[in-house]
Amino acid sequence: MSSMGFWRRALEDPGWIAVVEPDGTEHTAGDVLARANQLTHALRARGLRAGDGIASLLPNGVAPTELYLAALQAGWYLTPINWHFTAPEAAYIARDCGAKAFFVHERLAQLGIETADQAGIPADARFGYGEVPGFTPVEDLRAGQPGTLPEERTAGATMHYTSGTTGRPKGVRRALSGMDPDEAMALASFLLAFFGVTEGQPNAHLLTSPNYHTAVTVFGGGALHMGHTLVCMEGWDSETALRLTDRYKVTSSHMVPTQFKRMLSLPDETKAKYDLSSMRWLIHAAAPCPVGIKQQMLDWWGDCVWEYYAATEGGGTIASPEDWRAHPGTVGTKWPISEILIADEDGNSQPAGRPGTIYMKMGPISFEYYGDEEKTNANRLRDYFTVGDIGYLDEDGFLFLCDRKSDMIISGGANIYPAEIEAEIIMNPRVADVAVFGIPDEDWASRSRPSSSPRTVSRRARHLRPTSWPASRASWPR
Repeated sequence: MSSMGFWRRALEDPGWIAVVEPDGTEHTAGDVLARANQLTHALRARGLRAGDGIASLLPNGVAPTELYLAALQAGWYLTPINWHFTAPEAAYIARDCGAKAFFVHERLAQLGIETADQAGIPADARFGYGEVPGFTPVEDLRAGQPGTLPEERTAGATMHYTSGTTGRPKGVRRALSGMDPDEAMALASFLLAFFGVTEGQPNAHLLTSPNYHTAVTVFGGGALHMGHTLVCMEGWDSETALRLTDRYKVTSSHMVPTQFKRMLSLPDETKAKYDLSSMRWLIHAAAPCPVGIKQQMLDWWGDCVWEYYAATEGGGTIASPEDWRAHPGTVGTKWPISEILIADEDGNSQPAGRPGTIYMKMGPISFEYYGDEEKTNANRLRDYFTVGDIGYLDEDGFLFLCDRKSDMIISGGANIYPAEIEAEIIMNPRVADVAVFGIPDEDWASRSRPSSSPRTVSRRARHLRPTSWPASRASWPR
């Protein structure tokens, strides 16, 4: 892989289409680079320095892309906030991440205003894409700023918040490398290289999920740094995904199993309308994929359906189509820079075939839960970490997921994994979505783990939906 990130590629070839917005508007790499450079200059002029944080409430498109590129060349931590949150939830993150600048799209204006007020964001640190009352328009922020690369560029990072195991969301923070941004982002695209993703044009990546998800940064951002076109969706619609794949000859995308289910549910005549042969890397994760769903996707799309297992904190494993066909249900074997440990309740390593808590580590890369040393240490076993998932390794080193520990049901002394039941129910064509949870029973001494409260169940049901997107554009905030 070359040492070129987006900035260097855009300087060498400013004419390639870097971003296609949901409404079809196209932005060249040179245009996106100039916008990102202007933001960098403008925010530096307002006092932001390397190590500072910025936060955003933005739908997919050129806006979050230019902000991402500005942050990652100026040494800032960028935190995209989930716009499905209530104002108090969003304000907690905006405050916790220490945002020195807060960017809001006009379609999310009310949430943005309430968030800024409750988080105590100063008036001169509020910036709006479009009309957001009390926010400085981004066009005014950029006005008069040069579109040239800033001096003293240094790699920044995203700091996504994850619910992890329990409690409030935690910011996953990694130390800044101090590297040249282009070289750092070229290295950060290592995961795409594991799938065999190639650099440059003609390649296009279909962005199917909101930018506040870690996977969007890893795969969408990685594809951009490899010189691919980002084709943005603004809400999940199965036929739209097929149409865009055909229209832009999409070569890669990241999806979740529920999106697979919904595409498979389309009428045969609809599925037959579109040429999907350009797709080479249809990558999925984020939830266990039922074997039946995965098999149908392979039968339809061919051997381009790849799977991996990881977390915002790190990872992980990868399963090629060939691996999965040989080991149905696996999420793959460990990455070359990762290690996997299956441990019992006492921290002892489990033999092949025996379920336990999944622990991972990724080379020398470490992280902390920002501002919470106790939580950082609580999920560690030696130098491994866990997000609370249960699984096992087979004799060949392939990892299989059972469920999340907090969702496990104990009945009559036996462990019951809701994901296994859900995988069967979801295959019924009349079922669009499913969540299984336990109810206490004195006779069977049945119980769920303590965190399986109604709130946790609600979070689980949202997790099973395709990245919490509204089903149609009409239900989007305006």
